[in-house]
Amino acid sequence: MFDRRLGTLTLALLGFVLATAPARAGAVLDYVGTYVWSMDQTTFGGFSGIDISADGTGFHALTDRAHLYWGRVERDAQGLVRGMAVAGRTNLNDSKGQPLPPGYTGDSEGIAVGPDGRIHVSFEGLDRVATYDDPDAPATTHPRPPELPGIGVNVGLEALAIADDGTLFAVPERSGSESQPFTILSFDGAWTEYGQIRRDPRWRAVGADFGPDGWFYLLERDFRGIFGFASRVRRMRLAPGVIQDDEILLETRPLQYDNLEGISVWDDGVGMRITLISDDNFLFVQRTEIVEYRLRDSDLQALRN
Repeated sequence: MFDRRLGTLTLALLGFVLATAPARAGAVLDYVGTYVWSMDQTTFGGFSGIDISADGTGFHALTDRAHLYWGRVERDAQGLVRGMAVAGRTNLNDSKGQPLPPGYTGDSEGIAVGPDGRIHVSFEGLDRVATYDDPDAPATTHPRPPELPGIGVNVGLEALAIADDGTLFAVPERSGSESQPFTILSFDGAWTEYGQIRRDPRWRAVGADFGPDGWFYLLERDFRGIFGFASRVRRMRLAPGVIQDDEILLETRPLQYDNLEGISVWDDGVGMRITLISDDNFLFVQRTEIVEYRLRDSDLQALRN
């Protein structure tokens, strides 16, 4: 989550600029489109996480005030987002079935939907991960994660992803210093410090997902004051204690997009589609954007053929 006191410095100068999209040889990142999502509801906004279904037609979108929206992604013949049809919304509950309030206990940040349909949510403030059998169910609680360097108020477990085997992976927003790697945690009944991810100065981790290609995708953000937000997407291969093939796929310019905080990766039949969502911090000068890119990878195409 981005500190809303700083959000007032962000100006409504969000015109498009072509993306900077560095990627390794054999991988090409194409801009697909942007959709500005709006609804006249007091709970709408502050989106910190998104999950897109495997076929690209369904969504779960999580706010940082413990509200969850879900429904259908309306796409045209070219696959561009033209609408977000909400089928339901709810205030997530605690383990006793009581709605979570915004703030310390209800600061929901990351979402991961498993193949069984269960919804996993990471929280900062009171750092933890909770699981929901359905959106209106009481939370299933898990052991608290270990304390990590850099974790504090407003900088906790920001990014959450689930692997094919059901193991959860969480990354805190920051580390102890800008030169100290992020610690990636895994959870499969118990928490383990799975490995270390390189951290570059200024960048903070805000979202994560596993793609159908098996890669781990990490969304990072840099806030540059009156110049707005810059975002970047990295991907890497994970093995216990080993991070391989870490590469930057996308780095946007400040003010190119709003405050991108959520990421979901799915296969659209041509390549890995990367769907991003922005947190408007409930400020009129910001907006909720659904931004999509497609990663065309010659290695993936070779496997398909």
